[in-house]
Amino acid sequence: MSFSHLGLSDKVLAAVAATGYTNPTPIQDQAIPQVLARRDVLGIAQTGTGKTAAFVLPMLTLLEKGRARARMPRTLILEPTRELAAQVKEQFDKYGAGQKLNVALLIGGVSFGDQDSKLTRGVDVLIATPGRLLDHTERGGLLLTGVELLVIDEADRMLDMGFIPDIERICKLVPFTRQTLFFTATMPPEISRITETFLHNPVKIEVSKPATTAVTVTQSQVSAGREAHEKREILRRLLRDAKDLNNAIIFCNRKREVAILHKSLQKHGFSVGALHGDMDQPARMAALDQFRKGEIPLLVASDVAARGLDIPAVSHVFNFDVPHHPDDYVHRIGRTGRAGRSGTAISIVTPLDTKSMAAIEKLIGQSIPRTEGDFAVHTEVSAGGEAPREPRKRESSRGGRNKGRREREPRHGEREPRHGEREARNGEREPRQASGGRNSTPKPQAPASRVPSIGRPEPRRISRDVESEPADHSHLPAFLLRPVRARV
Repeated sequence: MSFSHLGLSDKVLAAVAATGYTNPTPIQDQAIPQVLARRDVLGIAQTGTGKTAAFVLPMLTLLEKGRARARMPRTLILEPTRELAAQVKEQFDKYGAGQKLNVALLIGGVSFGDQDSKLTRGVDVLIATPGRLLDHTERGGLLLTGVELLVIDEADRMLDMGFIPDIERICKLVPFTRQTLFFTATMPPEISRITETFLHNPVKIEVSKPATTAVTVTQSQVSAGREAHEKREILRRLLRDAKDLNNAIIFCNRKREVAILHKSLQKHGFSVGALHGDMDQPARMAALDQFRKGEIPLLVASDVAARGLDIPAVSHVFNFDVPHHPDDYVHRIGRTGRAGRSGTAISIVTPLDTKSMAAIEKLIGQSIPRTEGDFAVHTEVSAGGEAPREPRKRESSRGGRNKGRREREPRHGEREPRHGEREARNGEREPRQASGGRNSTPKPQAPASRVPSIGRPEPRRISRDVESEPADHSHLPAFLLRPVRARV
């Protein structure tokens, strides 16, 4: 089976042959004829099955006739992330090299002026993320009334990122008579509602069950403790002991964890890059380009790299953090084992991830085997390569702030202890009582002859030296120093 029977133009067939592809994938074989027939298509296929070429190739054939007008694109492709949008543009540049088509990219991180100038010249294919597209339409620099074909790619990822309200707004801006192509890997209820609303009698193409993993990926899980430094050491052991590891993507749940793990691996001598949503666009594209070219074998990333990125030669995927949503696991491990190649996916599982792993196994319909081996952490190492510090013990009231003082300073008006009395106080301390609290100081047992009776406090004894000195009342308020007049 070849591409020749699908109805593609000669220019497109020549471009496909130049890239070395001979046989279409199942999603391409079923979707391309329906797109060329101007039918709405609902395509459901797991990641790595060639969904991008399933709409790029027929679009190139349809766009050979006609011409774009200023600020009115002929076709519109919506992508959830900047990386996916840039990747689709690369596909158009590769397969449409022999055609004079204007392809524009509307994504964040690029100045509005450059994008607006491209729209002014006229665009045949507009590839955009929802947020930046709506920014241009609200400024009045873009009209969607001339869109003939609308493509919504990675719709389930749109749902996860909260783009569904934006998608609904965009669908109302394009003509009602447009052709719509809808591609997704999973079918949540919200996605089903959108397809029923905006697709007209679509042809449903399902080449694999939703939320299934590729058979070419070997999956396993490794147990770890709750501490982050234990997980980092286990990951380093897995990277050093992995067989046939050419390159690998390491996924984390949070952007902050991506930065910490990236710094830790660099300190331990690994050549690694980072990719997450808080990075600016040039840095994100540079890291992804270095990873594709093989300049860095490891890439620590958030879920921004889990959907649709076409890097065929990824040999391993490591889930440093088990994803909270089971669907994300399917997309993460789909970065390896692509185009018929074999791949390996390893998840580091802590006791807190038990429920998440159970949900993943229920979703994919299979159990993930545990890797047997000695992965216990014997030496605790922190992210910076140093052993964690012991917790500082709190000192008692006698050894902390007053450490070095042998006795309490006498308060104002209190007599100095006599010679011999000081030694008695210091040498005859009794053990601390449990009822007195941590900071309580027990008092020595008074002799029986000096124990005062109940209700009668012992009279205070004042030394002669203190009595002879004039009393200092400067600390008292003035009204207490007024003379008291006795009533007769």
